[in-house]
Amino acid sequence: MDIRDLQGYASFFMTIFLVVMLYGYIIHLYRSEKKGERDYEKYGNIALDDEVTSTPVEDKPASQREYKEENK
Repeated sequence: MDIRDLQGYASFFMTIFLVVMLYGYIIHLYRSEKKGERDYEKYGNIALDDEVTSTPVEDKPASQREYKEENK
């Protein structure tokens, strides 16, 4: 078994791994939208409605915002 065989096997298994990860992510997105945790259509509309005065997609309470006072 030379290096070409190892590269072929590694490429094959990496492709399978990435396909499994992709399908897992798609299932995660589908389930979270189905449960009502997130509405991904709102995120898709960000590109269409990108005015400064438009409302945020998610309105987080002040305690959950990551913006710190020293960054002002």
